[in-house]
Amino acid sequence: MRDFHLICTNCNKTYEKETRNFKCEVCNEPLELKEVKNGAITQRNILGQSLLERYKEFYPFLDVEKAGSLGEGFTPLVFSEELSKYYGISQLYFKNESQNPTWSFKDRGTITGILRAKDLGYTKVGTVSTGNMATSVAAYGSMANMETYILVKDGIADEKLKPIAIYGPNLIKVDGDYSKLYEESLRIGNENEIYFINSDVPFRVEGYKTIAFEICEQLNFNIPDYVIVPTSAGGDIRGIEKGFREFKNSGLIDKIPKMIAVQAAGCSPIYNAFKENKENIDRVKEPNTIAHAIENPFPPSGNQVLRMLKRNGGIVVTVSDEEIIKAQKKMASIGIFGQPASATSLAAVKKLVSNNYLKENDSVVCIVTASGLKYTAALEEHKLDVIETKLENLNKIIQKK
Repeated sequence: MRDFHLICTNCNKTYEKETRNFKCEVCNEPLELKEVKNGAITQRNILGQSLLERYKEFYPFLDVEKAGSLGEGFTPLVFSEELSKYYGISQLYFKNESQNPTWSFKDRGTITGILRAKDLGYTKVGTVSTGNMATSVAAYGSMANMETYILVKDGIADEKLKPIAIYGPNLIKVDGDYSKLYEESLRIGNENEIYFINSDVPFRVEGYKTIAFEICEQLNFNIPDYVIVPTSAGGDIRGIEKGFREFKNSGLIDKIPKMIAVQAAGCSPIYNAFKENKENIDRVKEPNTIAHAIENPFPPSGNQVLRMLKRNGGIVVTVSDEEIIKAQKKMASIGIFGQPASATSLAAVKKLVSNNYLKENDSVVCIVTASGLKYTAALEEHKLDVIETKLENLNKIIQKK
């Protein structure tokens, strides 16, 4: 491993190791690793190469040679000529993160977080989550043979609990203010030597850089104009933008796409602050959206997302639950089934075309953050047709169609 430093995303104070709560001790804003300036892709047969082996020069804090893997990353980038024409833009792509081992983008950040924990000598890991991250940490903790603690809010549906429990973690439902559980988990982790890989821990955010790396390679380094990211805690969009920055630093690309954060209208703290030109987010008091995976009323990286977008020239947009459900069905029409949070990226395309922000010559990548199979209850919002018939009438039914 090479030497590295952590830098406060707000005041630029430098640290040689993690602080106890992974935040700056001066301003309490998120830390991130210093940018890689001269990385390179490790070219090998991709079928015999892990994600971190290919991009190891962009991970100075990891001993990649000792890394395990469940096959995370290398997800499809799907071009849709049909939807490009439908929305009236030049090129519309879908980065389908549902193809990761636990069906979401979280696996990219979990593998880097788990490896960092092992490098530091931890035998226990944990996370606070309502779904995707919980399943991911449970799976990778099991792979790494580490004792795993998953903290979820009381009232979580069995549909979400059982896919977490199957991996055998210490799965704990916590009754209380969920927004305070994040900070409390870090305190408990410090007392009990548990490395909590929560949403904006620097070494989790680093894992999301690989989404940008892959997009660059999959488009033969022809960078899209926009990347649209469903945004909750803010770690995903931060990591993707940082990945583009590091490829540009290294001379692999010559521009960085504009980043678009999309939030559900029923829980949009980052959008609210962006719209009012504020530097800090305010807590949403009564969040309510079908896009539960991005229903975070006070995202820990919210302020940094605002700073990043200002530097990048990007924007934040909101979409209603009705728009989300329509977009989920439209995305399924080309064979991609994303959970409601994933569909917000396509819903944003429709809205941004309608208000003339996106133009006909633009190229856009929508991040599909997780599979629709993770939240099938949302299917109740759709009118889904099923034909029933007797065997002897089957041929007649088909001929009528």
